[in-house]
Amino acid sequence: MRIVFMGTSEFAVPSLRALAERHDVAAVVTRPDAQCGRGRRLQCPPVGSCGADLEIPVLTPEKLSAPEFLRELRGFDADLFFVAAFRILPPPVFTMPPKGTVNLHGSILPDYRGAAPIQWAVINGDTETGVTTFFIEETVDTGDIIFTERTRIDPDETAGELRLRLSEIGAGLAVRTVDAIEAGAAPRTGQPMTGGRPAPKLHKSDGLIDWSLDARIVHNRIRGMNPDPGSFTDWCRGPLKIHRTRVEDETSIGEPGMVAEASSSGGFTVYCGRGTVRIVELQPPGKRPMDSASFVRGYRLEAGVMLPRREECEE
Repeated sequence: MRIVFMGTSEFAVPSLRALAERHDVAAVVTRPDAQCGRGRRLQCPPVGSCGADLEIPVLTPEKLSAPEFLRELRGFDADLFFVAAFRILPPPVFTMPPKGTVNLHGSILPDYRGAAPIQWAVINGDTETGVTTFFIEETVDTGDIIFTERTRIDPDETAGELRLRLSEIGAGLAVRTVDAIEAGAAPRTGQPMTGGRPAPKLHKSDGLIDWSLDARIVHNRIRGMNPDPGSFTDWCRGPLKIHRTRVEDETSIGEPGMVAEASSSGGFTVYCGRGTVRIVELQPPGKRPMDSASFVRGYRLEAGVMLPRREECEE
């Protein structure tokens, strides 16, 4: 089948490679190069780099509704458009191919419609999630479902780790979906227009840790924010990034945000609204990530210290 593939992030790359091995991917559509990192250098999105490696024409339109882009897209004469981790498509795009436009979404629809389904599943402490393929319609993430593939979420798994696993599961589902459409055997199951938990985009400010929440909730939010947008707590030397934690206990009571226990060999724990979390990996301002035992040794952290404080640290 002749396909135009649309995507941006690493999540979409396994699906592009899998479809290119089995079908005729005529073109790849992705976002223009963007400035990234401290040096603000222009960087090609992962899908664009993958398309170039596969020697597939790569299109980087500024506006998906631009007449010149629509003419170019129409010229590929594709049977189907396949979308993964991309922008919202305007009707002139998703209605163009005769066999429709399919999206690969990182949740079990209709749950977690929106921009951050994988992160919210982890934040909410779900034990299961999956990927879904569906036909795109004008209302976001509401089109007829084709297939769903489910998988378990491990209790300490981060959103980044889960995203990587789901991208590989999604690649298999992408091939299965396109094969079924080509054979005229793709099921179509309608979705309810309402219901399901939302998955709005997360911002840097969402990463501020609220230590007054229960330990399990704090732990889930931290792993759901890893690697982006990241979690942090106020600290006397500046924002202290918290990359990984584990639930130490769920019953102890102390001042939320206070260091409950600290040792040079085992690291430290922090009181939450109920229970404590053990800090596994963190990153002081301007430093590299480190384990919490190294942090205790380097910054002479002791039990009883409040993390969320802005006054000068004692030398």
